[in-house]
Amino acid sequence: MDLLGALESLRRPLDRDLFPLTIGETAADRRALRELTGQLDDYLLPRLRALDAPLLAVVGGSTGAGKSTLVNSLVGADVAEPGVLRPTTLVPTLVASPADRAWFMGQNVLPGLSRATGSGPGALRVVSSTALGDGLALLDAPDIDSVVTSNRELAAQLLAAADLWLFVTTAARYADEVPWSFLRSARERSTALAVVLDRVPPDAVEPVARDLSRLLTENGLDGTRLFTVPEAALPSEKARLPVASVQPIASWLTGLAADAAARARVVRQTLSGALDSLDTRVPALAAAVSRQQAAFDGLRSIVSGAYAGGMADFDEGMRDGSLLRGEVLARWQDFIGTGDLMRSLESRVGWLRDRIVGFFTGRVPEVQLRDALESGVETLLRGAADGAAERALEGWSAAPGGPGLLERLGAIESARLGRASPGLGKQAEAVVRGWQEYVLDLVRAEGAEKRTTARVASFGVNGAGLLLMLAVFASTGGLTGIEVGIAGGTSVLSQKLLEAVFGDQAVRTLTARARDDLRERVRGLLDAESARFTTLLESIEPPRDAADALHAALRSVHAHRADLPAATPATDLGSAGDPGPASGQGRASAGDSTRRAAEEATEHPADAPGRRPGETATRRPASGPAGGEPSEGPPGPGGEPSEGPPRPGGESSEGPLRPSGGGTAPKEGR
Repeated sequence: MDLLGALESLRRPLDRDLFPLTIGETAADRRALRELTGQLDDYLLPRLRALDAPLLAVVGGSTGAGKSTLVNSLVGADVAEPGVLRPTTLVPTLVASPADRAWFMGQNVLPGLSRATGSGPGALRVVSSTALGDGLALLDAPDIDSVVTSNRELAAQLLAAADLWLFVTTAARYADEVPWSFLRSARERSTALAVVLDRVPPDAVEPVARDLSRLLTENGLDGTRLFTVPEAALPSEKARLPVASVQPIASWLTGLAADAAARARVVRQTLSGALDSLDTRVPALAAAVSRQQAAFDGLRSIVSGAYAGGMADFDEGMRDGSLLRGEVLARWQDFIGTGDLMRSLESRVGWLRDRIVGFFTGRVPEVQLRDALESGVETLLRGAADGAAERALEGWSAAPGGPGLLERLGAIESARLGRASPGLGKQAEAVVRGWQEYVLDLVRAEGAEKRTTARVASFGVNGAGLLLMLAVFASTGGLTGIEVGIAGGTSVLSQKLLEAVFGDQAVRTLTARARDDLRERVRGLLDAESARFTTLLESIEPPRDAADALHAALRSVHAHRADLPAATPATDLGSAGDPGPASGQGRASAGDSTRRAAEEATEHPADAPGRRPGETATRRPASGPAGGEPSEGPPGPGGEPSEGPPRPGGESSEGPLRPSGGGTAPKEGR
């Protein structure tokens, strides 16, 4: 197995819903599952399958930051759809060079999104532009703070699929929390990042850029490439920015597209960061899966306990003599009365035997007693099943995960679940009749012995079998008054007659076997009843080894991390064609002459006019930083340096283009 295979093994346990129960922070757990699955599908797996594939730079940011206008301005064509109404970007647009178009039209990245090439709606619109060099594509994403939930989720998905973030914010909203939550995510995952500060009033460029630089540093993003785009007067919302305003960004992207080594460093930086993030994301997900499994075990334990209680209710019903109430008791009372029963047992056993033989040979049909027993056992069984179902439902209603499961099931079905199943009556009837046949078989087998054949014949198999059934249930527990004498007489009478036929030891053995067989049959029926609950759990329960599988897959990823070729150390993301280190990392030494030439082209674009509605703005000349060195902002009229953010120390080195620390932005810039 290699690194790709290890990630595929990590992806497999995520194919199903691992959080079907609502317990604790389930919403956050489900979101984490979607995010991890999405990054594996949209970025890690596709990128590992093709490390040299074109670079994907996602242009993301807040509502109204000017992302679509920036993309159109960078490619010099109206490929994205800017506008006044929000949200504007409903369908993300991916712009690639003609040579790379086929790659992005396939399911190589973002395989879950369908492709469209026209202007109509589609999940992902792919357009070609010769303005972009081969090896780099721009993707205009929806707003990260859109009022439409699906847009926010799609924006997060697209950013997670990016090799490089081109994050756009404005002078008025750069301090908002939502963008910073995404930027901190980029830091935590070491995603290659550049920030575009858009719509900056000319007189606020330096203080706003300086304050943004301070916030980047405080959030662990020092070293992040920062571009500023001055405010400009545009004839319409769909107009493009002046070429000079976006020239630094365009030059930087052009240099990046032209430098295969730089693109490779960006890919490996972001890929390594995404792999590193698995060290915290996967264990957290596995722990949440274990919590779900504990909740499933708790619900299953409630059902098990409820139906064990149902079995205990049935056992108690067999012991307490309650089955001899009603019709069974009336039949015995009609035949032997209540007065001289015990005396008869001692002095007139032969006479009683004759009475019993007559009872079973026609004066009182044996079928009536057998039916009475059958009905009594069925009633006892149904009561036990109803009680168990009610206890299980009540337990689920109070247990973690249970209320949500019952709510999903619906009020009507939940109410039905709290009672024995409609088909229990017929099943109970079959169980009791099967048991009665078993008892008769016991009597036949025992009566086959030579010593008992004649005695069994005097009662008949059915008569002896019914006496054995009575012996299973007869007791005095739970009965009062005259019922005690009758039930007790019934018990003793059955016992004495059976002993006269089979012997005392055989009677004890036969009674125990008959009782155990009935209990096993009833237990099987109650198990089938409890399956109505457990089947619900099994239909949604994740595999029991899901958490262990996640841990094992992560260990495999660790074992194969060396399969990822190490990136050549880069200076920064500030030089054209040089992606630099991960956000928040330090800078290395200067690069080669090609990078210097590209940086020179980046740092000295034409002037960009201010942007204010209804008028044509002009840039003010501004001095560079202390010491007379030129700043890194676009030059003003006549080639003078602008008010752009200075380099640390005021030098024109190859370090990252970012404002120096210190300073506070005015209120209107936040």
